[in-house]
Amino acid sequence: MDKLKILVVDDESRMRKLVSDFLTKSGYEVIEAADGEQALDIFYKKKDIALLILDVMMPKLDGWQVCKEVREQNDKIPIILLTAKGDERDELQGFDLGVDEYITKPFSPKILVARVEALLRRSRKGETNEILRYGGVELDKEAHRVTVDGADVDLSFKEFELLVYFMENTGRALSREKILNHVWDYDYFGDARTIDTHVKKLRSKLGARGDLIHTVWGVGYKMSEGDA
Repeated sequence: MDKLKILVVDDESRMRKLVSDFLTKSGYEVIEAADGEQALDIFYKKKDIALLILDVMMPKLDGWQVCKEVREQNDKIPIILLTAKGDERDELQGFDLGVDEYITKPFSPKILVARVEALLRRSRKGETNEILRYGGVELDKEAHRVTVDGADVDLSFKEFELLVYFMENTGRALSREKILNHVWDYDYFGDARTIDTHVKKLRSKLGARGDLIHTVWGVGYKMSEGDA
């Protein structure tokens, strides 16, 4: 069985080696890039990259630019962004660009591997021919396709998973803790803005049907055709 390929992009060779060593020990094939231009060159040449790990601050092209271009070509591949910054604006910018995970340096390599495994597990889980329909929204799990009133809607990997969870639990109030545990699939050491940011973007992409996702004050969210 072929190993899953992970592209690790960081201008610090020691950081690349640290991440690569842990991922290699976990059974992945690691491809390294030292800057954004090299990363995009590899991304376009190799069509079977399973996941990207990007540093933010890099020469030539930074992580933001790489993420934006990758997302324009592929909205399904999981992306983890690494940064030395702890600014909330940077994290929100990453989510706006379609980043699936955001990890601030310094970090535990074991936690990074756990998040990689969770993302890959979620991206390959449940590839059945199940189609969900609710309130004008149709979701095809196998094709990873969403339509709203017949029009295609492009969602990032995490937005798609979030919508699946909402559509599989219509009418139920879902706490932020439940959403994190199910959609992110690991013990999350952050706060609720991760969910809130993704819900905001999901509502926007669903257009008029974004009103199906209600805020349940003091709890979380609920997908319902009626009032929350």
